Amino acid sequence: MKKLSNSFSGALRLFSYWIANGTVGHPLLDSIDYSCIFHEPSALEQAYAIFANVIEMDENGIVLNAKYAEKRAAQHIRRYVDSTYIVEPPFEDWEVKLY
Repeated sequence: MKKLSNSFSGALRLFSYWIANGTVGHPLLDSIDYSCIFHEPSALEQAYAIFANVIEMDENGIVLNAKYAEKRAAQHIRRYVDSTYIVEPPFEDWEVKLY
């Protein structure tokens, strides 16, 4: 049975830690209180979906772009708490798809 790689598990764990302690997306979310996403499950779900959709691994399961995946998820969070924030580049459909 195939399992998630240690590299991916570590990236997901670290992303979760940063979200939970308010430090995800440095420097994009510095000084921004995004705790409201913990009261809106779909907003948090979307952040995790973006992270999971964007993350890339090589053939050995080594994560290649954890910081970029985190940045894209942080852009979603920033837009959620600040409607004037413009996501650049705009999200593509595959990035925000919920599976």
